[in-house]
Amino acid sequence: MAEDDAPPTEPDASEEEPPEGWYLSEVVPATLAGERLDRAVALLADCSRAEAAAVVSSGEVLVDGRAGTRASHRLVAGEVLTVRVDPHRAPVALEPEPDVAISVVHQDDDVIVVDKPPGLVVHPGPGHRRSTLVHGLLARFPELAPPDGPVVGQPDRPGIVHRLDRDTSGLMVVARNSSSYRRLVEQLSHHAVERVYVALVWRHPEHDRGVIDAPIGRSRRDPLRMTVTVEGRPARTRFVVDRRFTDPVEVALLTCRLETGRTHQIRVHLSSVGHPVVGDPIYGGRRASF
Repeated sequence: MAEDDAPPTEPDASEEEPPEGWYLSEVVPATLAGERLDRAVALLADCSRAEAAAVVSSGEVLVDGRAGTRASHRLVAGEVLTVRVDPHRAPVALEPEPDVAISVVHQDDDVIVVDKPPGLVVHPGPGHRRSTLVHGLLARFPELAPPDGPVVGQPDRPGIVHRLDRDTSGLMVVARNSSSYRRLVEQLSHHAVERVYVALVWRHPEHDRGVIDAPIGRSRRDPLRMTVTVEGRPARTRFVVDRRFTDPVEVALLTCRLETGRTHQIRVHLSSVGHPVVGDPIYGGRRASF
């Protein structure tokens, strides 16, 4: 099963990855409306209140593109909150970890193609400072390590131009030098690379092919989840039914292609039309309900 990912600079995928060189970019959910700017940064970046206040006062936090230097500023739902730097005062030290198994299916002078298994986080982040795909890559390909590696964006993601969710498996392309990094990011940003995903879903779709065209945004009940909402950003997923199974349960194998790259797009879209991805605990795919 594969899932939705997005390049770090793709214009229509800011909710999946922040713009180049920024730590995070989020649309303020309704649950954080009226919240202080420093507390919202602390919640979204998983940092301390003091660390959040420090980046706010330094002008590294933007609200709808403007620097917000008052920690007491009250946010409005729908505003875009951007943090340009990692608020954590202790820098993330990237150390090679040979114990992180990496399955390489192709490598040349410019790129490395890896088969990411489910359960492996792609790069360091809040709650996942060690044992990521990046740590395993550094052990096998030490030339990726900063400052000599292809670190054009964030230094804790050397060579990473797109990502897959932790519990998603699939092929990932990693840049091996700065030139290939820039070319890959440009191709992904201009949709010159076709991304194809396979998903096993509950029940049989009514039609053999279709397009799910529904905006996606943060859930009002849970800011860590995404949902189909009129307040969200445009999102389109094309799917084709490859096989239908009835024994022992009714499921279908789909091939999905993204026209946009929203956070959890495939999972949210398929769940919204009554066909959640099998095994997805967040969007209703843990078990069938007939």
